Amino acid sequence: MAATKMVHVRVDDDTREEASAILGSFGLSLSDAVRIFLHRVVATQSFPLELKVPNATTRAALAVSSRQLPSPTTITSIQSAIATSQ
Repeated sequence: MAATKMVHVRVDDDTREEASAILGSFGLSLSDAVRIFLHRVVATQSFPLELKVPNATTRAALAVSSRQLPSPTTITSIQSAIATSQ
């Protein structure tokens, strides 16, 4: 087995806790997810997520939604807002 190195990542507590819970439901830890992400970067020689600059329509929709969501916005508050609107 190859020697391993420690990678430290700074992230706010809420994001870490929510991500841990979501990943845990898949049977993954934060370390597993970061390891998968890095392996994917190496395998594809690219960033494994599509990054785009939003077009005018998307920016307008984001502006409207940001006025309708409670602040600060968390995944829980977004899910609640979506459930309420349906």
